[in-house]
Amino acid sequence: MAVITAASIAADVDRLARALVSRRVAPGDRVAALLPNGAPFFVAGLAAARCEATFLPINWHLKAAEVEWITADSAAKVLIDADTYEGLLASAPADVGLPTGYPSPALMFYTSGTTGRPKGVLHPSTDAVRLGTVQEMLATMWGFTADDVHLLCGPAYHGGPGGYAFNHLFIGATVVIQPTWSARHWLQLVSEHRVTTTFMTPAHFIRILEVPDEERAAYDVSSLRLIIHGAAPCPVDVKRRFIAAVPSAEVYELYGASEGGATRISSKEWLERPGSVGTPWPNVDVKVDDAGLIWIRPPGGVGFKYHNDPDKTAGAWDGEYFTVGDVGHLDDDGYLYITDRASDMVIRDGVNIYPREIENALHAHPAVIDCAVLGIPDPRHGEVLKAVVETALPIDAEHLAAHVRLHLADFKCPEVWEFTDQLPRDPSGKVRKRDLRATATGGAPGRSGDGRVS
Repeated sequence: MAVITAASIAADVDRLARALVSRRVAPGDRVAALLPNGAPFFVAGLAAARCEATFLPINWHLKAAEVEWITADSAAKVLIDADTYEGLLASAPADVGLPTGYPSPALMFYTSGTTGRPKGVLHPSTDAVRLGTVQEMLATMWGFTADDVHLLCGPAYHGGPGGYAFNHLFIGATVVIQPTWSARHWLQLVSEHRVTTTFMTPAHFIRILEVPDEERAAYDVSSLRLIIHGAAPCPVDVKRRFIAAVPSAEVYELYGASEGGATRISSKEWLERPGSVGTPWPNVDVKVDDAGLIWIRPPGGVGFKYHNDPDKTAGAWDGEYFTVGDVGHLDDDGYLYITDRASDMVIRDGVNIYPREIENALHAHPAVIDCAVLGIPDPRHGEVLKAVVETALPIDAEHLAAHVRLHLADFKCPEVWEFTDQLPRDPSGKVRKRDLRATATGGAPGRSGDGRVS
């Protein structure tokens, strides 16, 4: 656990920035970081900002080949990880003529791609004025002040948890960093540090509510005034119970993606409209087309592009509006409801996972004839991954799970497996995942080797 402010890490930020410049990091370059939750992650991000470089956080759970793809595709000038961080600090020259610097990091994120390769999300060309304005608007929208104490309890490499922590550092607030998630540790940190704000996911809510009421009541969480949650749908019952468990806090839900923010809804509004994700952010517009696809217009109609993928970028935009493939509707008062996802994306514990990447890994196994990976509902994780597999010879789920883990991060490995003689297909030959979802029971009987893999 670490407690930081921009001032407390300023000296290390300056040292690391000088070390980066000495390694020819120039304005506009990309600085990648493979760092767990801790002060070094934020030192790296702010050092990249000092160099007027784009900061690229990478999920440190990824395997080496996955990291190599991202660093190569992004053309990152430097990769900072736990093995190189201290050496970089120690190597900082006395004076390298640092650029003026950005007030906060310009961020680039890689999202798992539907084609099986992660895609970088790049926002408009950055400058110090624009970055400062965006940070000020975000802080104003949420009412953040320098007096706030923010608890980072999700992965810093994720745009929500990391982005809101950076915003608090920008305004001079304190950030308490939880290295790894634990519901009891979260309660302890809120109580000990008088935490006022935090960003969470529904999975966090579920774990906290699993702590017995009497034990939970022993922690004083009355300092909490604002809890923002997003990244995954929240079951209505879970949210009602969580709102009741933290009566001092306004529990705001937001809807958006790495591509851009869209809507938000307060506790009071949500209790009146359970299941809604709210109304648009300031200067944002949301519309739903005749097919139910949700379109978002960012401020000024200026938004992201997918790095090295002009076709995917063109497919996401229609004039000044973009879509990430979600389906929903607006009620008469302009409140948005998400009803489905047009893509196959699975959201497990707030983490976006695209089945195509896992299917590609399974197809590389010589015993696999065909396969389909999909998300199925789970009360604790929101969704978990299920693989339905046709094989040329008998093979068990544990063997295929080990094969997937050899190539992909562990969180991308299916937990539920079913073996079948034939996958359902439409007349064009495409696997009918809708049929699989309709009949999935989280381990329905199949040909052999069915069940869960931990």
